[in-house]
Amino acid sequence: MTARPLPVPSTTEPFGAELRDVVVRYDRDDEPALAGATLTIRPGTITGLLGRNGAGKTTLAALLAAFRRPSEGSVLVGPEGDLEDPFENPWATVHTQLVRESGDVWGDSKARDTLAYYAAMRPHWDADLAERLLDEFEIPLRKTPDSFSRGKRSAFGAVLGLASRAPLTIFDEVYLGMDAPSRYAFYDALVADYAEHPRTIVLSSHLIDEVERLFEDVVVIDRGRVLLAEPAEDVRGRGVSLTGPAGLVDRFVAGREVLARQRLGGTAQVTLFGTFAHDERAAAAAAGLEVGSVPVQDLFVHLTRRSGTDREEAR
Repeated sequence: MTARPLPVPSTTEPFGAELRDVVVRYDRDDEPALAGATLTIRPGTITGLLGRNGAGKTTLAALLAAFRRPSEGSVLVGPEGDLEDPFENPWATVHTQLVRESGDVWGDSKARDTLAYYAAMRPHWDADLAERLLDEFEIPLRKTPDSFSRGKRSAFGAVLGLASRAPLTIFDEVYLGMDAPSRYAFYDALVADYAEHPRTIVLSSHLIDEVERLFEDVVVIDRGRVLLAEPAEDVRGRGVSLTGPAGLVDRFVAGREVLARQRLGGTAQVTLFGTFAHDERAAAAAAGLEVGSVPVQDLFVHLTRRSGTDREEAR
């Protein structure tokens, strides 16, 4: 776990990451931005990093990219079985690309200068991909990013992240400012390039309903604490929707936590929180109910709302 000497060797292996009991304090008297965070990011996955404003997502992204170090605990990144502390570690940082909503660009220099900088810094930079995406997003390289609209600046940052092809690529709310067509063009480009050039992508987003289809793993942070970190299918398995005759639906609801309930005439639909075992699903379907999954966004809202309520009651 010691840093490698310069010049740093290049690797295309996807990076994973491990955080153990991580605490980050910006001010001794304030609540920590991260409070005992422990999680594993699997290499070669698209991981959704979800949390409300101020939950600690940006702090976590900064730790992974070695922009800061934890006040307590450990942060390690690297290929599977070869993790290192990324802070002041050229080998780790040259293989990690963090793109924040600001775009992480030179605002008062021409966009082509920022492009040249990242092309020189990232060993797996793909100039052809960058050129194609710049054309698709209509990014004017002769202008300065400070003169761009917010959407164009965000799109420029997205291009830098994708073209870097870094083994660990982190997008922290990079879509902000983009209109819907641009956001979906970014999602499509991300999935297409990820399929051809596997790497680890961490995608922080508030637009969960738009991006949850991309997630293989999900991390939910609330007020500096990790509420869950697990495969997306396991997250979706934490809830179930039942639709059918109201009386029949009520039979399967008894004793369960209801997230939402709708009724139209004699037909009811409920969204339940909690594990719904395979035999229970089979029994509900055999009884004539339609059994469905629950969107990650609905579960996220429930988890963070309940977490906040629990803490308020504990004070």
